[in-house]
Amino acid sequence: MGFIYPIGQGCIYAMRSQQEWGKLPHMQQTFRDAFLAAIKSTGKSMRQVALDAGVSYEQLKNLAQGKSKSTNVDDAVRIAASFGTNLEGFLEGNTSPVDRPTIAIAGKVGAGAQVPVFDAYPKGGGPQVECPPGLTPTGIVAVEVEGDSMEPVYSDGDLLFYSRNGHDSVPSDIVGHRCVCEDEDGMGWVKQVKAGDEPGLFHLISLNPGANNMWNVRLKWAARVQLHWPADLAKKI
Repeated sequence: MGFIYPIGQGCIYAMRSQQEWGKLPHMQQTFRDAFLAAIKSTGKSMRQVALDAGVSYEQLKNLAQGKSKSTNVDDAVRIAASFGTNLEGFLEGNTSPVDRPTIAIAGKVGAGAQVPVFDAYPKGGGPQVECPPGLTPTGIVAVEVEGDSMEPVYSDGDLLFYSRNGHDSVPSDIVGHRCVCEDEDGMGWVKQVKAGDEPGLFHLISLNPGANNMWNVRLKWAARVQLHWPADLAKKI
């Protein structure tokens, strides 16, 4: 079964195969050529393109490695859109970096003596990261995992996104969830929070089975982790 796709002003090509589509006479380069050029000119990773376009990373990897020179029309349109252009513009090399809203990185979190204080950067002076697809940036901040103390759940360089419900607040719905939190001594943690033995106290359960748990801790604030973003997907600004 072929594809029908409009090209230019009122001109329609009926294609019986992806190979035929990739060799249309008006095209100056194959879809693979255009894809490799777009990756080079914009600096986007293939994983980011896969997420933005909603296509398989393996599909893009095969394309980049030359195992396939084209793709189906629907995916091609989505890939082009992820670079901020339409399919015709994409094949002509008209791509540019896609502007995304950014989220501030408040600091880093680790374990034991490696845990730094939150808000480690001057206001407005810290690093930013592109807002991941599907996440609304308003009111969201991120912390960067440091070290291997949270393996195998979180790894060094991963980003955790959260939103604080008030400056000093410990919402009731955090119990049982993985949270970013600060204890009364000003130390930051990423733990699973459980109810303590008395009101106002909490047990902080380590994500690494070999790490120590903390019992009956009083918290200044806690916020559920809304999104875990692996280090190789994060694009810092």
